[in-house]
Amino acid sequence: MANIKSAKKRILVIQTKTERNKAIRSKVKTYVKKVQTAIESGDKAQANEALRAAVSEISKAESKGVYHANTASRKIARLSKAVAAMA
Repeated sequence: MANIKSAKKRILVIQTKTERNKAIRSKVKTYVKKVQTAIESGDKAQANEALRAAVSEISKAESKGVYHANTASRKIARLSKAVAAMA
């Protein structure tokens, strides 16, 4: 455990930010899973709706610094491509 006051504070701040980032990542995974489920069920309308929600959540995570810009872009592109490839 740290002895210096500023180091103790940094530990607390890091814990708070870590919990926030985990929550945001978990939320993004949930929305991505909804898109995948819609694709597997073959429902194009539901897939498009889920895709719109997932893109919004991924963009929010990117703006908050949870995901790097390229990572967010890659996730969005792969989901969009999967939905577009539906028959």
